[in-house]
Amino acid sequence: MKNKTEFKDMWVFIQHNGETVEPVSLELMCETRKLCDAAGEKLAAVIVGELPERELEKVLDCGADKLIRVSGTGYDYPSVDAYANLFTVLCRKYEPSAVMVGGTIFGRDFAPRFACRLPTGCTSDATELVYDPKTGDIEFIEPAVGGRMMAVITVPVMRPQVGTIRPGTFKYAPAGKRECEVTEEMVDFPVEDIRTKILGFKADEVDESLNIADADVIVCVGNGLRGADALPKYRELARLLGGKLACTRPVFDRGVLPFKLVIGQSGVVVKPKLLISFGVSGAVNHVTGFSDAGMVIAVNKDPDAAIFNYCDYGFVGDMDDVCEMLIGKLRG
Repeated sequence: MKNKTEFKDMWVFIQHNGETVEPVSLELMCETRKLCDAAGEKLAAVIVGELPERELEKVLDCGADKLIRVSGTGYDYPSVDAYANLFTVLCRKYEPSAVMVGGTIFGRDFAPRFACRLPTGCTSDATELVYDPKTGDIEFIEPAVGGRMMAVITVPVMRPQVGTIRPGTFKYAPAGKRECEVTEEMVDFPVEDIRTKILGFKADEVDESLNIADADVIVCVGNGLRGADALPKYRELARLLGGKLACTRPVFDRGVLPFKLVIGQSGVVVKPKLLISFGVSGAVNHVTGFSDAGMVIAVNKDPDAAIFNYCDYGFVGDMDDVCEMLIGKLRG
């Protein structure tokens, strides 16, 4: 077994659809740039297939030292078989110290597969990345035990360190273009060996009310919600504020609202200018989902609720009463 210090460079998988790069890939490039600076290593972007020049420039602006461009058969659409094989081949050839993958549905599917084949460890849905100069390890930090504590996970022996990171966790703040070394790789994967076959595509019916990731104003209801019959007032408040309704995981578990409206580690990471929470306890698993919100207002009848540790303004009172009062004020 090789010593872990012999593995160099940190990679970021650039997920794209042929036209645009997934935002989480750019966010990861920016954050991994910081890790590379701390570790004295180089940052490499791994791109499969063709990418428009404007999108490639976004990737390079994040401070890439290296660009690995991959072509070959088997990549016409995202296939876990082809991509798991590809990263197994590339990691064995170049021996990077870390591989970061966006926590998309596809990323969470193929990352642990190639990690297992190498074999090495894979941490899923980290919300923070820290480089430890004493050990040379990356600390993947994420909520655990239902959000009641933060787990620090490392891969102390094996390399590369593989991790998936939830979209929206990090900021897209390009460090600027650097001199970049380009490597071309041809890795074919037999199409007949792809076990899943795409028979066709059907576009989702887009319901913009369920897209909370980019909302400027969010009204979030927690487990203090009495039931579905109480929702109309909170929808109305969100409408009056020009915002959208969201919820915590327990509200989804009760079958009151759909999963796409869940804020937190197990749902969506949001960065609204204003977030008003009603009846939210303040579990770590939830609050990590809005850590970059501009202003947070919390309403809870329990004066000792943890949510008051994460808000700018807090109101102790009945959530329904406060909501109705705000609606009355907004209506004049």
